[in-house]
Amino acid sequence: MSLGVVAFLVLSTACGTGFSEPDDGRKRVVTTFTVIADMARNIAGDKIVVESITKPGTEIHEYEPTPSDMLRAAKADLVLDNGLGLERWFDKFVQRSEAEHVTLTEGVEPIPIRSGEYQGKANPHAWMSPRTAMTYVNNIRDTFIRLDPANTATFHANAERYLHRLTEIDQYLRDELAALPEQHRALVTCEGAFSYLARDAGLREAYLWPVNSDAEGTPQQIKATTRFVRDNAVPTVFCESTVNDEPQQQVARETGARLGEKLYVDSLSGPDGPVPTYLDLLRHDAEAIVDGLRGGAR
Repeated sequence: MSLGVVAFLVLSTACGTGFSEPDDGRKRVVTTFTVIADMARNIAGDKIVVESITKPGTEIHEYEPTPSDMLRAAKADLVLDNGLGLERWFDKFVQRSEAEHVTLTEGVEPIPIRSGEYQGKANPHAWMSPRTAMTYVNNIRDTFIRLDPANTATFHANAERYLHRLTEIDQYLRDELAALPEQHRALVTCEGAFSYLARDAGLREAYLWPVNSDAEGTPQQIKATTRFVRDNAVPTVFCESTVNDEPQQQVARETGARLGEKLYVDSLSGPDGPVPTYLDLLRHDAEAIVDGLRGGAR
């Protein structure tokens, strides 16, 4: 079964970062990266202007805000961030803005990072699980209602439709994984960006490095991941679109596993790319993971 047969009506697909001046009284919201901008646009409809600071394809962890970014924050009515330590540059970004800022992972149960220099800190990639992303949607809806109460009904209706689509993707993933042999229900990636998805979908998890850092693909990381793949007969390993996949290629060569299709995490693509919306990102990754763990190639 493919998610392609499920109709996902996406309310907003634009991912540009040019911040236009609304002249019709609408509120202005800026977000720290494209994924949460797309979520927010779907809840806002045409009632609120939403823009992302970072552009499609940008690596979010070590982003350096520009003077124009600071200006956008200063002019905004609201700033939305992910939190959990994702945007290490965020304090600098908002220091010149008097806008309210809301952290969208409020209410998410954090998963601690298991190793490396960030050991014990929260894994920030909570949006990668469709189930956990529902907390983001609820937080956006409630925040928009406070910001613009006259459009409460619109925000409620849009959020309900969006939550339904997240539920469909979550159910697809759970149903397809449940049909696999238990020993194949293991997800191996370059970056540890799928901990929330693994937890919610019932997958064992291994990765080369926990979050983007200078120490990517060390001999120790490759050795530990290779052992996990061999011990669990993992048919396919994966890497994310914004990182170097050479270490994972080595794991694949040494174990005989396939290197699966690129997974998307930190950023949407442009409008003509493979994941122009957040729902497209989730759907792409879910299908790639399911097909890879079946042992097939797409």
